Amino acid sequence: MGALALAGLGACASQPRAADPAGFDPSRFSPWTHEAPPYRVYPGDTLAVTVHTAQELSGDYEIGPDGRANLPLAGAVMLAGKTAPEAARAIAERYARTLRDPIVEARASGFGSQRILVGGEVSSPGLYDLPHHRIAVMEALMLAGGPSIRARRSQIAVLRRDEAGGLMMRTVDITRAERGGPADNVPLSRFDIVFAPRRGIAEVNDFIELYVRNILPIDSAFAFALANAAFSD
Repeated sequence: MGALALAGLGACASQPRAADPAGFDPSRFSPWTHEAPPYRVYPGDTLAVTVHTAQELSGDYEIGPDGRANLPLAGAVMLAGKTAPEAARAIAERYARTLRDPIVEARASGFGSQRILVGGEVSSPGLYDLPHHRIAVMEALMLAGGPSIRARRSQIAVLRRDEAGGLMMRTVDITRAERGGPADNVPLSRFDIVFAPRRGIAEVNDFIELYVRNILPIDSAFAFALANAAFSD
């Protein structure tokens, strides 16, 4: 498992500043649910597109770094961040400019980076490839070298995009697990973010802003996922 070094990912937790619990803005987060949201395609993923009314246009098309797929006759269509049915509708709308009543189906047929972000007070903050088996918060922290002695272990934050495109957050207390007790753990999915604050969850808002700015040149799929979730209405 390798990490991409991300300058500044731990900065908001490692730079000394007074704790400000009032700085936490819960209104930007949706209620947490354990139900897995529908799969959304991002750069590096491949869509199998079937145009039933014009089979010669059917094929497998990769989502490019800009979030678009280049489709015959339709050109570049923005598909990043969409579910398969949403992508099919977007493609059908584009083909409707030149075809009569196009009928389009789409499904994800190839998958790009399956990554999570681990940041804050950990030894090696960065992007990590998800193993083939399911991992949870404790394992993610270990991928990043473990939480530092400054980490607020009772308030490890987990952020995830919800079905509507908003950003969910919940906290995990790892202190019992570190003492050999039952783990208060959360199985992780693609694009989940694990953040170990120094003083508490008030630092999460700063981390999101810092992350969005620093991640854009490095991993376009992560940029699409987090920016869309963090700033959607």
